[in-house]
Amino acid sequence: MSSVISERDAFLGGKVAYEIYIRSFNDSNDDGVGDLKGITQRLDYLADLGVDYLWITPFFVSPLKDGGYDVADYRNVDPVFGTMDDFDELAREANARGIGLMLDMVFNHTSDQHEWFQKALAGDPKYQAYFILRDPEPGATPEDPGKPPTNWDSKFGGNAWAFSPQMNKWYLHLYDVSQPDLDWTNPEVRAELADVLRFWVDHGVRGFRFDVINNISKGSFEDDFEGDGRRFYTDGPYVDEYLRELVREGGIGDLMTVGEMSSTTIEHCINYTKPENNELTMAFSFHHFRVDNAGGTRWSKAKANIPMLRDTFAAWQERMAEAGGWNAVFWTCHDQPRPATRFGDDSTPELLNVSAKMLPLCTFLMRGTPYVYQGEELGMTNPGFTGIDQYRDVESINYYQIMQDEGKSEQEAFEIIAYKSRDNGRTPVQWNSSAYAGFSTVEPWIGVGCNYEWLNAAAEIDDPDSVYSFFKRLIALRKAEPIIQGGDIRFLESPAPQVIAYERTLGDEHVVVQCNFSGEEQPAVAAEGGEVFVSNYKEAGDGKTLRPWEGTAYVWR
Repeated sequence: MSSVISERDAFLGGKVAYEIYIRSFNDSNDDGVGDLKGITQRLDYLADLGVDYLWITPFFVSPLKDGGYDVADYRNVDPVFGTMDDFDELAREANARGIGLMLDMVFNHTSDQHEWFQKALAGDPKYQAYFILRDPEPGATPEDPGKPPTNWDSKFGGNAWAFSPQMNKWYLHLYDVSQPDLDWTNPEVRAELADVLRFWVDHGVRGFRFDVINNISKGSFEDDFEGDGRRFYTDGPYVDEYLRELVREGGIGDLMTVGEMSSTTIEHCINYTKPENNELTMAFSFHHFRVDNAGGTRWSKAKANIPMLRDTFAAWQERMAEAGGWNAVFWTCHDQPRPATRFGDDSTPELLNVSAKMLPLCTFLMRGTPYVYQGEELGMTNPGFTGIDQYRDVESINYYQIMQDEGKSEQEAFEIIAYKSRDNGRTPVQWNSSAYAGFSTVEPWIGVGCNYEWLNAAAEIDDPDSVYSFFKRLIALRKAEPIIQGGDIRFLESPAPQVIAYERTLGDEHVVVQCNFSGEEQPAVAAEGGEVFVSNYKEAGDGKTLRPWEGTAYVWR
């Protein structure tokens, strides 16, 4: 067994990224919406936490029908978020603190307000070739366009094709109807997008996150009678080729890049992230978010299946490591509920404190690059909204109605939205106990969480027992320990269904990590002779049992 880790593993394994959902991070100009200057104002907080990269969600010109993931201009800042001067200032100040900016590039689709699509609507054949368009059936009329080209479902509900009377054509939109998919078979499209990357690199960007990037290569356009159509466009036939070209032509081969991989497989993510393939640095996969899907459907409410969670982590960690791939490890993002509510226990402040520490301990010691989502380092919870009118997310509002159309009561549908909605993670960061949680001096674009008066950054920064202080310890530990950065990983047989345990090894050193995902005592993996490496409890346990929500790692050197 090697006692030396590779240069790639040492670099990526020693970095921590922090996601900023810009609308909800910090409002600098009191209009109720977070902005670029708001991020600059909080850079010292982020530097103190110890993060290396800031992944910032889209702030480009957009009608904001999908929170900025409907881009109308890739090279300009939407005025609601500031100016290009504001961005350049942010890049300078972040780089001065040793923090790199990662921009979120939405290259599968644009907004229907983008100049390219507007020109396509006007009949320009050059720009109609930028999108995936199909003629209607013979005899169809604008009033009755007939059957869509395929029966694929949109991710946001309904059919994935929309008819444009102006063009007399159908256009594909895997997401919202206002988000037409780009046609990556067109080399002009690929060249345009590579140029967008070069533009932002020139403005000081040091990394990129690519939204649903494994959907860019569509396969055959045929009806799907086994599923919703995703098998015809996920991890398509030319996606590896397109990614290699984008990295090469965009000049980003030396930058940190991560792809959001929708409904992907381990095998594909190995290919996307193996260094010799010259594609992406790492991949986000979402299989661990399926463990609380009742009946296999996302829009459901169920207790997390911990044995399934353990097996999912084990498969992705071990197989990616064996084949040289690299994982982004994370509990949440702007598209998911808060993990302290979803996987922990937020019923009391005491249980929230300990479970919100156990969760990052579980993943921070895994192999990969950890991502922290804004407010996660504080233990923020789902906001406790009481009515559908408090939600803003187009997907959630659509599915609230769809679930009722399928037979659920209004209350049943709302309870699922309150548990699973993307907006649960999009409420403003809770900076202090003042009005609107210190995010803004005016009412924000979306409501603040119900517990901001006691759960906030000001209350946690100087508290050594806070969730924030624990995150700082974990980040410092990862930066200091080669065994965590690049050691081998092997999942251990669980001593109980609610326990996840694994081992990291490097040379003669090994670390055993074990986490109790329940509010009851559970048996522990034997740890005789080991020293406590890190624990979410202040006092050491007996080494034989795990206390409620306990996460503990032991080291042998």
